Amino acid sequence: MIILPELLASIQDLPVLDVRIGVHWTAVVVERGGHSQAGLAATLEGVHEHKREPVVPFAGELTRYSSKELAGWALESQPLRVSIGLATINACLERNPTEWHEENAEEVIAVHGMNKRVVLVGHFPFVPDLKYRVGELIVLEQNPVGDDLPASAAPQVIPQAEVLAMTGMTLANHTLEGLLSYRARGAFTLLLGPSTPLHPILFDHGIDWLSGAVVTRIEPVLRAVSQGANFHQLKQAGVRLVNMARAS
Repeated sequence: MIILPELLASIQDLPVLDVRIGVHWTAVVVERGGHSQAGLAATLEGVHEHKREPVVPFAGELTRYSSKELAGWALESQPLRVSIGLATINACLERNPTEWHEENAEEVIAVHGMNKRVVLVGHFPFVPDLKYRVGELIVLEQNPVGDDLPASAAPQVIPQAEVLAMTGMTLANHTLEGLLSYRARGAFTLLLGPSTPLHPILFDHGIDWLSGAVVTRIEPVLRAVSQGANFHQLKQAGVRLVNMARAS
């Protein structure tokens, strides 16, 4: 792995104020510059085993860790700790609103994918509409539904993509760099979803567009995460979708 260590090296070591692990989303809150700042990541499912050794050390007391320590969990293999680690990275990132764009990710894919072959890694809710707006849409999914292809088809399918859009969960499950290695030269490449770090380091690795999430109302979002909210509910609670584009 290269990208996650680079992200880890870019963040400050900050006090951790709160950690919430919900069914769908994980949230971490840190203190930065005298203010609270929160980050999200998808909660990855692990194997439920009844072992004496805990999956999350010091559960209930995670604020005893520094942000650097929790963020380092993103490099581990245990899914739940990876979710906490990536959410911590996203919480620690410097906010640069002047670099953010308001375009809808589906619209960006549709514009760049007009009359072109688009490969989407992850079955996003906009798939039914997007397939009528691009030349050809191929969806790769770990749990395929309908016309989706299995994730194992990536080495055959991704090299054909003129537009490649991938879920930010590929960073969490440590498959992003492998997927990028299949990408054809010149393919317009996007990383989408609330797990996506809004950091220009990702542009150095061939990604052209980042579409992530910023928590604008921390307490309502923490409550929603703890009570099993899906992302639509998190948006209503206080999450804003924002985008960053690589400079031409």
